[in-house]
Amino acid sequence: MSDRRLRAVAIGLALAGAAIAAYLTWVHYAGIEPVCSAISDCARVQSSRYAELGGIPVALIGLFGYLALLGSLALPGEDGRALGAFLALVGLGFSAYLTYLELVVIHAICQWCIVSAVAMAALAGVTVARAARPNMVRP
Repeated sequence: MSDRRLRAVAIGLALAGAAIAAYLTWVHYAGIEPVCSAISDCARVQSSRYAELGGIPVALIGLFGYLALLGSLALPGEDGRALGAFLALVGLGFSAYLTYLELVVIHAICQWCIVSAVAMAALAGVTVARAARPNMVRP
């Protein structure tokens, strides 16, 4: 797959993740329950003590992370690709930690969080693939 196509996929994934994080940030500050399917308990996850880190909503941290990833995709060359891969791998680790908290500590799943984690995992794969081929010529 060409660098141009990988970059386009990464942009789409980062935009989707940013939209989810923006929605959850809005829900947090509006003080409302997120729209949720019957098989998940988003309200329980969003109201848990783990929904904030140092007083900052985790959703807002995620939003900044996705926006930083989008910014890295605008940078040319190896440095931009390396930064994107680094940010996505950090985001993947954070998402894995949050998913662990949902499953093991909170005992509830948020569908939005899971979709965000899947988007971040896909972003990690795409950005690492881009970074692994630093000498790619843009078509």
